[in-house]
Amino acid sequence: APQLVKPYVRRSKNDAADAEALCEAMSRPTMRFVPVKTVGQQAALMLVGMRERLIGRRTQLANSIRGYAAEFGVTAPAGLSRVAPFLQQIASEETLPPLARDLFAQMAEEYEVLMEQIRELDKKLATWHRSQEVSRRLSGIPGIGPLAAALLLMKAPDPHLFRSGRDFAAWIGLTPRDHSSGGKVRHGGITRAGDSRLRSMLVVGATTVLRHVRQNGQSRLATPWLLSLLSRKKPKPAAVALANRMARIAWKLMTSGETYRKPVDAVALAAAAAC
Repeated sequence: APQLVKPYVRRSKNDAADAEALCEAMSRPTMRFVPVKTVGQQAALMLVGMRERLIGRRTQLANSIRGYAAEFGVTAPAGLSRVAPFLQQIASEETLPPLARDLFAQMAEEYEVLMEQIRELDKKLATWHRSQEVSRRLSGIPGIGPLAAALLLMKAPDPHLFRSGRDFAAWIGLTPRDHSSGGKVRHGGITRAGDSRLRSMLVVGATTVLRHVRQNGQSRLATPWLLSLLSRKKPKPAAVALANRMARIAWKLMTSGETYRKPVDAVALAAAAAC
C-alpha cells in the first residue's frame, strides 16, 4: 500500500526515489502486501461501485427537488421516504407556474428511473450474497446485514494476512490513534484508515443495534458487555466500540469457518448450573 512505502521515500520525490523506497519497503520483514483480486472480486466491486454512484445521484436529485420547491414556498419533511409523496404533492400544486410543474415532472421521472436501477442492483447484490457461504455466515452477526457482509467479503483482503482481529479492525480504521512517547500512553480518536464505506457500514449497523437495545432493554442483543458499554460511553463512541467488536468477530468467522453463536448470559448460565 502507498502509505506503507511513504516513510522510505527520501527528500526528493521522483520516480527513482519512489523505486528505491519500494525496494526498501519490500525487504522489511513486517511488510504486508496487497493481494491481487480475482476477476470475480473485481466484478463484485464494480457492482458495489455502481450502486454507490446511483445512491449519490439519488441524494443529489432529492436535494435539488427540495431546494427548487422551497423557492416556491413548498416544503416537505426530511427523509428519502418522503420524496415520492412530495413529488405527488408538487404535481397537484396549482400555485406553481406551468414551466415549473413540467420541470418537476421530469425530475420525478428521473427519480423513478434511479430508484428502479437501485432496486435492480440490490437484487443482484442479494443474489451474490446468497451465493457466498462466507457472506451468509457474516450476516448472522448482529448489526451486519447482507450488504455489510458482502462489503466485508469484497473489500477486505485475505483475513489470514492479519495476525488478530485487532489488526483487522485497525486496517478498517476502528482502533484509537496512538501517539505515545516516553512511556506515557496517549490515545486519540479512531484512525479512519482503510475503506471509508466499509467502516461507515459497520458503524451504522452498530448504531442500529444500540438503538434497539435502548428501546428494548430486555432484547436478546442486550449482552452484559453492551449494557456496561452504554452505561460508560456516549452513543457515538459506544457505536464505534461495538463496530470494532463486530469487525473482530467477522475476522474470527472468516478465518475459522465457524458460525456466529449468541453470547451466553452469565446469570442464566449460573441459574442453569444451580438447577
